[in-house]
Amino acid sequence: MYRELGIGIVPYSPLGHGFFGGKAVIESVPANSFLNIHPRFQAESLEQNKTIYFQIGKLAEKHGCSPAQLALGWILHQGDDVAPIPGTTKIKNLDANIGSFRVKLTKEDLKEISDVITINEVTGHRTTDAFIHCSWKFANTPEKESKLA
Repeated sequence: MYRELGIGIVPYSPLGHGFFGGKAVIESVPANSFLNIHPRFQAESLEQNKTIYFQIGKLAEKHGCSPAQLALGWILHQGDDVAPIPGTTKIKNLDANIGSFRVKLTKEDLKEISDVITINEVTGHRTTDAFIHCSWKFANTPEKESKLA
């Protein structure tokens, strides 16, 4: 529907709060990181989500890029009206994110990636209970007026 209305999409946290960067998966979440309270980075959820990371890692290797670049590349291939804005605190990560523009994916590649990460396989809520009130589900957006009226 957003495409019919000419609305662009800016995906929230296109790298899954750094998940696809791999640090929390390969090393550990730093003690002072907000990720320590994020449901998807809690011990049990993180262990299950690591499977997804390693599957994406294999696909990234096949495409000659990092898991983060593959994730951003997948988003960039969703259409000209979808614009990810990954946040970073390090120049090297910014440079790596820019490298996602070099990731070329076919329709078959996009399907393969989508098949690896299904919403039912991701473990843990997308945000903490403390921040759920900020979710789109609780937005107070008025209904769109009909053009026929």
